[in-house]
Amino acid sequence: MIRLLFAFPLLVSTGLAAEPPARSIERKDAQLDALISTDAKIEELADGFKWSEGPVWDAKNQRLLFSDIPNNTVFEWSDAGKLKPFLKPAGYTGTRDFKGKEPGSNGLALDNGGHLILCQHGDRRIARLNDGKFETLADKFQGKRLNSPNDLAFDKAGNIYFTDPPYGLPGNVKDPAKELDFQGVYRLTRGGELTLLTKAMTRPNGIAFAPDYQTLYVANSDPENAVVMSFPVKANGTLGEGKVFFDGTKLVGKDNPGLPDGLKVDAAGNVWATGPGGVLVFDVTGKHLGTIRTNTPTANCAFGDDGSTLYITANDRLIRVKTKTKGW
Repeated sequence: MIRLLFAFPLLVSTGLAAEPPARSIERKDAQLDALISTDAKIEELADGFKWSEGPVWDAKNQRLLFSDIPNNTVFEWSDAGKLKPFLKPAGYTGTRDFKGKEPGSNGLALDNGGHLILCQHGDRRIARLNDGKFETLADKFQGKRLNSPNDLAFDKAGNIYFTDPPYGLPGNVKDPAKELDFQGVYRLTRGGELTLLTKAMTRPNGIAFAPDYQTLYVANSDPENAVVMSFPVKANGTLGEGKVFFDGTKLVGKDNPGLPDGLKVDAAGNVWATGPGGVLVFDVTGKHLGTIRTNTPTANCAFGDDGSTLYITANDRLIRVKTKTKGW
């Protein structure tokens, strides 16, 4: 059974009892000043999660929805209501105990009808929440079960592009239940046709379109190849040959916790990508302008409020920073 929740006994706090890591905004180029004010503050909103992920802004209800994958729960946060559990189960609806660490939902999105679309780890599918029930949109490719859909983005026509690494499988890439021998990036049309776009990436993760929909960005969360790729989008919706937009492999290490993960694009085409150290900000050419240093593994981000607030799911916390740009 799926429950829309407004009270749920999880060990989650809005009081921020634990001390967060030291955070700062690192400016590598003067262009960043036009995107983040020099006096911008990083706000701590809530803590106590196991691994926060997949934020999406719900403009109609003026709230942020985001996943806590190990807790198999979607939370909502707003200035008015603060933190509330919203949905459980969120990614695994089976009756048996889930043996892995990440049963819940990951990336979230809202379709044109306002329905919540979820990348579900445990159920290994893309699902739509409709009147309190999950509808499967995609769970197999050529008769084989997907690995564990991770993140998604809509194109202009409402088709879904999503990534499918193995992180939701209890045994990860070596899980005996893994049916596909690759990690794919897919396109799911509104009519239900599923197309494999590329299987060249080892750990495809975060995904987002440029404002003109002519470029698709995909993060690769592999410490040996910690890159963000850019792909030209063809007229038929498939992808051309990808190129490295940013290579953060040399940054990976204890001084810069985290890997390329979720990412978003602002109205001017700048890319805000989680990665080593926090949220890295790039201009349209891939120039690294600066980093919102969370100093903790950071999963994803999303623009919210009037479009000029960047909400960040940073390990066990939800934080935010005001921006001078807006998410498109």
